[in-house]
Amino acid sequence: MNIKLSNELLTRIHDAAYMQRWNDQIRPVELTELDKQAHKMIIAYVLGKFEEENGEKSESFNWIDIIEGGMFEFLQRLVLTDLKPQILYRIMENKDKYAELKEWVYQELKDAISPLGENFCERYRAYFTGTGNNVNRKILGAAHFHATNWEFDIIQRTNPRGYGMRDIEADLQSRQEKYCDVKGIRELAVHPHLRSFVDMCGLLRFQLRWNHIHRVPKTSVLGHMLLVAMISYLFSLQAGACKRRCINNYFTGLFHDLPEALTRDIISPVKHSVKGLDSLIKEYEKEQMEKEVYGLIPAGWRRDMKMFTENEFESIINVNGKIEPKSSDDINRDFNQDKFNPRDGELIKAVDTLAAFMEAYLAVKSGISSRELEQALEGIKSDYREKTIAGIDFGEIYDGFRR
Repeated sequence: MNIKLSNELLTRIHDAAYMQRWNDQIRPVELTELDKQAHKMIIAYVLGKFEEENGEKSESFNWIDIIEGGMFEFLQRLVLTDLKPQILYRIMENKDKYAELKEWVYQELKDAISPLGENFCERYRAYFTGTGNNVNRKILGAAHFHATNWEFDIIQRTNPRGYGMRDIEADLQSRQEKYCDVKGIRELAVHPHLRSFVDMCGLLRFQLRWNHIHRVPKTSVLGHMLLVAMISYLFSLQAGACKRRCINNYFTGLFHDLPEALTRDIISPVKHSVKGLDSLIKEYEKEQMEKEVYGLIPAGWRRDMKMFTENEFESIINVNGKIEPKSSDDINRDFNQDKFNPRDGELIKAVDTLAAFMEAYLAVKSGISSRELEQALEGIKSDYREKTIAGIDFGEIYDGFRR
């Protein structure tokens, strides 16, 4: 069976932008599931880097398992949106009931994910039937906990004596003990610079995209980054990308807008309103990343972070330690091997644009109309009507979205 990302799944994963978190508590800001999942995967990257550096000491560590595990948990959460964590944990204690619940969730998702192929569906099911607690699952669990605790700190400051605050705090403290043996958690505890990096990424929750236009659902820069990461990864599978290419494409998607933590989200019409302004903005972003961001993370991580955030829409390979620009078609044909450390910048750019299209499309489907949204829909469809990148027919994808 050929692997194909369905338009139904594209639409479905955007549902997380509607899902409100902590909606039984006083919240000073809106907290959505999409943003929480995005922050979780950034934290998982931080924790994973420490395991990666352990080398042979972490033989079971695997970036693909972390990426897909995070995606599987994200998909499950889309279906179980109305279940409070305490209720889900109670159900998990009953093996038979939990097995029934997992099967029901899979059936709810089946039509959306089955075009990705039998192997993907089997990996999804195996993830939730497995009983192992390897380092990859621990990293995802620790990242989930840390992102939840980050939100709770905001909630608690607003209403420190509110109903249930003490119980929630006690529950989080008890769960924290489960992850004390995750090296990255210990490193976060003792390195304030690293915590500042995680906090800075979290602040992208509060930068809204299309901020000058009323939209439903609203999407943040942080949530958008996760959407681009997941869609880029799924398209990489569809393109038959090698393992390293899949990893690079995912994390470039996840971090591609990180400079906007320093510059804010600048819409395309503004970037292109004056000749050379786009290049000037990119240069400023690069300077600010050097000044404000790279010093927050270990020196050994900076090369990859620069690849994820600078010239992120350029397709590249690495030959004998030298980065060379190549088209995604060239990579497909001649360089689709881990040893070349390939990255599909063209594909990520196309996904970034597709995510923007989806944001406008869903707003219009929700009954919101404006000249800017209509122009975005028509302009993007026109630009990609005959484009094929890395073997992905984007014209066909856009044709599937009819109003």
